Amino acid sequence: MKIGFIGLGVMGKRMATNVLKGKYELAVFDLNKDAVKDLQQLGAKACEAPCEVAQNSDVVLTSLPNSAIVENVVLGENGILEGAKEGTVIVDLSSITPKTIQNIAKKASEKGVEVLDAPVSGGAAGAEKGTLTIMVGGKKEVFEKVLPVLNCIGTKVNHVGDVGAGDTVKLVNNLLLGVNMVAVAEALTLGVKAGLKPEVLYDIISQSSGSSYALTAKYNNFIAKGNFEPGFMIDLQYKDLQLAVDTSKDLKMPLIIGNLAQQLFEVARAKGLGSEDISAVIKLYEEWTSIKVREE
Repeated sequence: MKIGFIGLGVMGKRMATNVLKGKYELAVFDLNKDAVKDLQQLGAKACEAPCEVAQNSDVVLTSLPNSAIVENVVLGENGILEGAKEGTVIVDLSSITPKTIQNIAKKASEKGVEVLDAPVSGGAAGAEKGTLTIMVGGKKEVFEKVLPVLNCIGTKVNHVGDVGAGDTVKLVNNLLLGVNMVAVAEALTLGVKAGLKPEVLYDIISQSSGSSYALTAKYNNFIAKGNFEPGFMIDLQYKDLQLAVDTSKDLKMPLIIGNLAQQLFEVARAKGLGSEDISAVIKLYEEWTSIKVREE
């Protein structure tokens, strides 16, 4: 089985490397020529356009920044569909709206091309180690066909439903992450402002009903140390919350808490914190209360 990979950013480059380690023949494309050269040195074939990747592949994986770019790379001029043959499978590892991937799948089916949405969770560290969680939407038989490839990049690969289901699970997950992160920042700041030590708050809450992934993953290594190197950037969390907002509008459902959380991340971006870890949202509360939530 010949594999293509388009999008060699922070996540994509690491995932593509792990596909190569799985002994697959790999064709790659990215606008960043240095990233392409790095994969070429590991044995990948460099391509000049997405359509060329498709011409050289049975399965094409994409890892791209947003819905518009994914749609253009698949459906646009010199795009994947232009070079794909009947039976090709496109697996989108990006986080985009369910509506977008469903539209792509509909147009791809007209050419006999299958589409799976397979957003990932686990960050750059998980991509490096090949331990990502992958949520896959699409036909079960197509999922089973590409599962050996997905096993190269993830240890928890779940088929969750039809096309669009993977992106839906991912946006719901990241909606909760964003909301919980803001709640953790607000709560810890309140406790410290009231005179408590942050480590005392953490020790008790992490063992109590108020605990969350946002608290346990982001307190010790980030907030407590004042280390806000990402991790998972505020810009990316903001984008993922936008996916939830857009989807809620499509479904005519109010997203009250999600919108409030996104506004706080927007304030953080306006203050130049977009490239910092999502835990840096606590800096807003620290500024407003004139305190620091740090361990001594």
